Amino acid sequence: MAARKAKSKSNALKGKKKVPDFHEESSSEESLFDGQGVSENNSSDVEQEESGSSGSFFESDSDEEQDSTKGFTDENAEWLKPKKKGKIDLFQSEDEDSEEEDSDSDEAANDSDGSEDEDILDIERESKLLDRQMELEQREAEEEFLRSIAENTATFHLPTPAELEEEQNGTRVVPPSELRERINEILTVLADFKNRREPGRSRAEYISQLTADMAEVFGYLPELVEYFLTMFNPSETLEFLEASDSPRPLVIRTNTLKTRRKDLAAALLKRGVTLDPLASWSKVGLKITASPIPIGATPEYLSGQYMLQSAASFCPVIALNPSPGNEIVLDMSAAPGGKTSYLSQLMRNTGIIVANDLKPERQKATVANMHRLGVKNVVTCSYDGRKLGRLWKNRFTKILLDAPCSGLGVISRDPSVKVQRTVKDIEKCGILQKELLLNAIDALNCKGKDGGIMVYSTCSVSVAENEDVVNYMLKKRDVKLLDTGLDFGKPGFTRYQQKRYHPSLSLTRRFYPHVHNMDGFFVAKIKKLSDKRPGLDDEHKDDVIHNETVEADDVDWAAEVQKAQKKSITTAAVASGTKDGKKRAADEDIGGMKKKNKGRSTVSNPPKQQKKKVQTSAKVTKPRRQKQSMEM
Repeated sequence: MAARKAKSKSNALKGKKKVPDFHEESSSEESLFDGQGVSENNSSDVEQEESGSSGSFFESDSDEEQDSTKGFTDENAEWLKPKKKGKIDLFQSEDEDSEEEDSDSDEAANDSDGSEDEDILDIERESKLLDRQMELEQREAEEEFLRSIAENTATFHLPTPAELEEEQNGTRVVPPSELRERINEILTVLADFKNRREPGRSRAEYISQLTADMAEVFGYLPELVEYFLTMFNPSETLEFLEASDSPRPLVIRTNTLKTRRKDLAAALLKRGVTLDPLASWSKVGLKITASPIPIGATPEYLSGQYMLQSAASFCPVIALNPSPGNEIVLDMSAAPGGKTSYLSQLMRNTGIIVANDLKPERQKATVANMHRLGVKNVVTCSYDGRKLGRLWKNRFTKILLDAPCSGLGVISRDPSVKVQRTVKDIEKCGILQKELLLNAIDALNCKGKDGGIMVYSTCSVSVAENEDVVNYMLKKRDVKLLDTGLDFGKPGFTRYQQKRYHPSLSLTRRFYPHVHNMDGFFVAKIKKLSDKRPGLDDEHKDDVIHNETVEADDVDWAAEVQKAQKKSITTAAVASGTKDGKKRAADEDIGGMKKKNKGRSTVSNPPKQQKKKVQTSAKVTKPRRQKQSMEM
């Protein structure tokens, strides 16, 4: 009923506006006659009577106008949410009525919007918020895309000669941030040189500027950066230099002669050390991520349960893979004994390991580590590795040569390499390594089932110390390269600039700090096929290859060690210049010679060296022996 009354009331008001003037005058007179304080109910009755008297003509027109202006509406909207209306003023004009209708429609629209917000569910409100956020993100992405296009299409300009002169003279100081930005810009240009280069500029100019900027930022000699750029592309060179400045993870190797890795890890965890297994390729390595105590001073370290050793130095020993038994292994550059102890660990303290190093003072650390780790099958000595091929020819079943190098792979541990190593130093190291490698092959015994295998490794990434050396060895000796057995690492170079190497060099392995998070390393596994030397005539071969070589089983390594010790004592006595020292050294030499003459000699040295030593000792001791015999 209320809805019908409201509808009839609105129709009456619209019909009243369409009535001619005499109806309006009559209605106004009636309203004045009844009084100006007429109530809302009386005015509605009067309007209903007038609307009824006006006939159906006005009703039809008002209904049509209402339908055309109102559009689609819900019939229940008015009684569900009634509209607030004030008292109708009969003296209002048509303009005022239209303004009120407009304001009422605006309020209704606002009310409807508010009602819609109140009616929607929370999930709908959240979805609307997400839609707005997505639109905002899409707009920002488009703006960033346009900005990146503008930046990438802009041409980078190299510094002018005047600006470079100011930088070199020091009148203009370039901050490191600007240098790094310039490095990135040059790398971007070199990646798409044809489209991004500056007109009139060559690639060599960009490379030259990149070299100078990298050397300035990272503190290298410019020639070293140039050398790296010949090995890697520009972007990889930047990654290598950045990785060489960051330290490598701390790694320890479990000594399985005394404990197991699981037990060692449990003991260190109790001390608050955070650690993880090194990798899937190592069963004894542990990577230390955090430690509240010094790793080199724990009771476990002092008792010999583990050894501080870099992850890269595991690889040569794993490649050599000595087996327990009667093998005789030579470690040509043993100090301070990390790889030597790992060899003994794999051999389970059986066989014999000869740990050689050129400098006797470095062997002190080797001996100390062997005692601490419980190694019992190692003999230490100090010989020049360039003479071992003649001194111990065909003696060893396996040899490990971790050759001295320039250290370009361990810059993170020794930053002085950046300014102390030159290209000439690298070439000198390559010459030394070639001599050591050839002597190591001569000392190998190719007879036997598993004999004649050696591993050559360096802690350098330079081609002159790795591929050049191995390729030279392939031309000078009857050997071949084997697979290292390492399922990670990058293959060695088969071509470098204008050089072309043997295809089998792809079996070697390279390790980089920016790729494997390890020290830069090179590993090559070599098998000796025979004592032949390619390129020599048969007559010359007979002169070079001596027949006095003996089998490895006939060597008395204890006597070899005693001889090395006596030699060092003799040298020290002669250097001191005292008569007592000379006499003591001569007596010891005589005693050693008598012991050798009594029993069968098991030491096989080259004949020339034995004759020299016999003649020298005879000259020195002959008068003293006569004097002693006279006194007796």
